[in-house]
Amino acid sequence: MAKECGNTSCSKSSCEGCEQKGKSGIAQEPLNIFSEIRHVIGVISGKGGVGKSLATGSLANQMRARGYRVGIMDADITGPSIPRMYGLKGSARGDDNGIYPMETANGIQVMSVNLLLPTEETPVIWRGPVLAGMVKQFWTDVVWGELDYLFVDMPPGTGDVPLTVFQSIPVDGVIIVTSPQDLVSMIVKKAYNMADMMHIPVLGMIENYSYVRCPDCGREIHIFGESHIEEISGELKVPVLGRIPMDADLARLADTGAFARAENSYIRGAASVLPD
Repeated sequence: MAKECGNTSCSKSSCEGCEQKGKSGIAQEPLNIFSEIRHVIGVISGKGGVGKSLATGSLANQMRARGYRVGIMDADITGPSIPRMYGLKGSARGDDNGIYPMETANGIQVMSVNLLLPTEETPVIWRGPVLAGMVKQFWTDVVWGELDYLFVDMPPGTGDVPLTVFQSIPVDGVIIVTSPQDLVSMIVKKAYNMADMMHIPVLGMIENYSYVRCPDCGREIHIFGESHIEEISGELKVPVLGRIPMDADLARLADTGAFARAENSYIRGAASVLPD
């Protein structure tokens, strides 16, 4: 999908030859001068609680295991979970160059508001513009260094922070995370339509909580109902990158801060849709 300028006053024909053609967003923020990032991938959802952070961490681990330089921007400011998943504690350090991300046990650079607060239980009671400003600072003030991929773990929905990310950061594409409930079609389409309106390519979909595998017979048990993701995939012409079951091993690694050891084989094909 081609990106256009995001100027709602432009017609399709008037965009031809425009210097803004090919640029997403309205007024992108400058990247920290001590950073160089080749690709930015957003991980989004239409609602909360579908496992967006699990998918973000799994994608980051997969690309890190392939030898790429990887970072995670935890843009879910009011509900950050990435540091806890990777066992990162304490405060990120900074100097005149900016703020430095913390590094996971497998070499992923992470920045989250939880690395800037007094404790990980400290609530973030901020209004929308302040939340959006923090996300911008994660782009302009964090010394990411050289990264091949920066995965952005977005907050759920289509509010201020996702809008800020799309308008302020040069996102190459997004991956939608969903679950099998009946209303999933409407929720996925909301996320898809937001990305489409912002001229951001949707690279694929990941379904979480797809099933539970019976430990005795191996049968798939669909406790949230039958999946509709293939139907939605066909309608939107967006590939399904994987279906993640309720896996106790993945949950244990996340809960104990050991997610750096997680190998999520259920979304192994996701790497094929990421830009080179």
